Amino acid sequence: MSNQEPTRLLVVDNYDSFVYNLVQYVGEVADEVIVRRNDELDLSAVRELDPTGIVVSPGPGTPEEAGVSIPLFAETEYPILGVCLGHQALCAANGSPVGHAPDVVHGKPSTISHDGEGVFAGLPDHFQVGRYHSLAVERDDLPDSIVETARTTDDREISMAVRHRENPHIGVQFHPESILTRALDSEQELRGHDETGATATDETDGTDDTDGIELTLGKQMIENFCEFAADTTQTGATEAGTTETDTTRTNTTRTNTTETDTTGTDTTRSDGERR
Repeated sequence: MSNQEPTRLLVVDNYDSFVYNLVQYVGEVADEVIVRRNDELDLSAVRELDPTGIVVSPGPGTPEEAGVSIPLFAETEYPILGVCLGHQALCAANGSPVGHAPDVVHGKPSTISHDGEGVFAGLPDHFQVGRYHSLAVERDDLPDSIVETARTTDDREISMAVRHRENPHIGVQFHPESILTRALDSEQELRGHDETGATATDETDGTDDTDGIELTLGKQMIENFCEFAADTTQTGATEAGTTETDTTRTNTTRTNTTETDTTGTDTTRSDGERR
C-alpha cells in the first residue's frame, strides 16, 4: 500500500473479547487505527473522523443491539468490512432476517469455498475458517442487493460471506483473526474439507504463530480489505476532483466569455438589461 495516500481505519468494537486481534491485523497494514465502541459514536462522528475504511467487529447479541453498526451499512458509502455480527448487520441493513443458525458454533472450524475476489483474492480455493456464532443469515433470505461470495462446503452450504452489489460493503460470518482460520492440510483435502465436528477451546493471543501454524490467511484478508478501502477512497477522491476541475473550467470559460463580451462589443442597453 506504499503508493496509496495514508490510510485511517476505524474499528467499531461491538464489545467483543477479541477485537484487538482484528485491531492488530489492521494495524499492520493501515497507517492509523481508531477504535470506538458501537455506542460511543454516531454517523456524524464517523463522518468527522472520515476514515479510509471501517471494520465492524464481532460481538454478542443481535445486529439491532449493535449501536451504530446497522446505520453504517444503511446510510454510508464508506468501505466497510463486517465480521460475524458485523456481517449480520450488513445483511440486516439490506432487509435480510437474521435468525438462529442451524447449529450453535462457538469455536468450530468449517471449510468454505469462495469466489476468489475482494477479500478472498490470492487465497486458496478452499480453506478452513473459525466460526463463533449462534445467529445466521439464510442464503434464501439474501436480497437482490446482496451477493453471496462464500459458503460452507458441507451439505448445508451455509452462507459465509457476502458483498453489496453497489456499495463497498463486505461481510464475513467467520472470524479471520481466529487460529482456526487457516489453510487445509492434505488429509483434510482428502476428507472433502469437512471439519465441522472439531472444537477449539482457546482463541488466538494475537501472535504470528500458534503450535507452528502461520496465521496468514486471516491477515491476507484484512490486508486485501485495507487495499480495497484505500483504492475505493482514492478513486472517489479522484472522481470528485475531476468533477470539481470540470466545473472550474466551465466557470472560467463562462467568465472569459462574459469579459470578452463586455470589453469587446457593447451588449448592455442603457437600462442595464442584458440582451
